[in-house]
Amino acid sequence: MISREVSFTVDGLRLSGRVYLAADGAPRPAVCLCHGIPHGVKDTDTDVRDRGYPGLAERVCREGFSVLIFNFRGTGASQGNFDIMGWTKDLGAALDYLTTLPEADGSGPRLLGYSGGAAVAVYVAAHDERVSAVAACACPADFSVLASGGGGAAEVVAHFRKVGIIRDRDFPASAEEWLDSFRVVSPIAYVSRLSPRPLLLVHGSQDETVPLSHAQRMYAEAGEPKRLVIIDGVGHRLRQDERAVATAISWLKSPGGA
Repeated sequence: MISREVSFTVDGLRLSGRVYLAADGAPRPAVCLCHGIPHGVKDTDTDVRDRGYPGLAERVCREGFSVLIFNFRGTGASQGNFDIMGWTKDLGAALDYLTTLPEADGSGPRLLGYSGGAAVAVYVAAHDERVSAVAACACPADFSVLASGGGGAAEVVAHFRKVGIIRDRDFPASAEEWLDSFRVVSPIAYVSRLSPRPLLLVHGSQDETVPLSHAQRMYAEAGEPKRLVIIDGVGHRLRQDERAVATAISWLKSPGGA
């Protein structure tokens, strides 16, 4: 296996990432890993420099894929501020990169997303036919949880400013419009558009952040082929659960047969 740092530019922002490829350079099916939204000041789970996502990328690569991980704007080493519509543009640029990657076999990128990254994956796949399959782990059907505190848009912006993914003092120009964009991206409104491309939903039965009902609603709206796997006794961070990871990788190998 070989890996190398990559970067691409979206809206004038430099996004940081890394690709993991077979040592022989042979073309393989391409997978893009989409991380979730950091929730705490010390949350390094999304940083592609941390061993979490690189470790997962290495594992997926060893299973026969060419893999891209990258930091969405506002996170890790990427520039910019957290903005969900901006994240959809970032993933579109990642697809541009993967579809021209010589080590990708041309079968169409497969998306493996977690939490907020899974929601973005569903939205982008619904609008981009280049995506061949989507595995969505701990995926919210909508982002109503963001407004559940009752403090409104300003409170939500203040939270993510404290987390460190809204970095510029004058961003966003309108907190209300920024929050409203999450309603636009709600996966439940778009999941039916993925069919006939395969969809996998993986969810923990004890998810403390995104209730299991979100996955059940998504599954009910999705067309075939689709599969829902509930991991018993597991919370939100499915990337840290072996059963969830093994389920996703096995499905990515043959998504149409799931």
